[in-house]
Amino acid sequence: MPGLVNALVIVAVVALVIVRQFRASRIDTERRRWLLPVILAVVALREPAIVDAQHHTTSVVLLIAELLTGLATGAAWAWTTRIWVEPDGAVWSRSTKASGGVWAVGVGLRVGLFALGTALGLHQDSSALLLALAATLLVRSRILARRARFLRPTAATGTAYGDSMSRPTWKERV
Repeated sequence: MPGLVNALVIVAVVALVIVRQFRASRIDTERRRWLLPVILAVVALREPAIVDAQHHTTSVVLLIAELLTGLATGAAWAWTTRIWVEPDGAVWSRSTKASGGVWAVGVGLRVGLFALGTALGLHQDSSALLLALAATLLVRSRILARRARFLRPTAATGTAYGDSMSRPTWKERV
């Protein structure tokens, strides 16, 4: 049953992340963006079968490759995300089409790693995927928070007839 629970958690988190990534969302540098990755890591590490006992070394190498893939995906996702600052100083982000490409490549790499593990006869659990997803989300949030700290609001551009609609004054190019 834990495998089914892990699979449901993975599907729910990925669906939430994908839906939220293409909507503009405010970046709060003080927010605890590490909470979801920590929860995912705890769920992943509670499983004793994260490393195959019969193929210990190969399983650890594959787990490290999965984690490196997660870290690279998170970094690439963060660097392909557009961020901008509003005149009131609020920093916003929204993923681009390139971010979608990063996700597609990341999923492809993970499928390849799973296929390699299957070909090598390893017992694989969803725990490695949960751990890599936690690494992806943690790296992305840290890089976005760091990028956001260096943005400064610019003077608001003049609006026609006193229109007080909030417009982005500066957007970082990807």
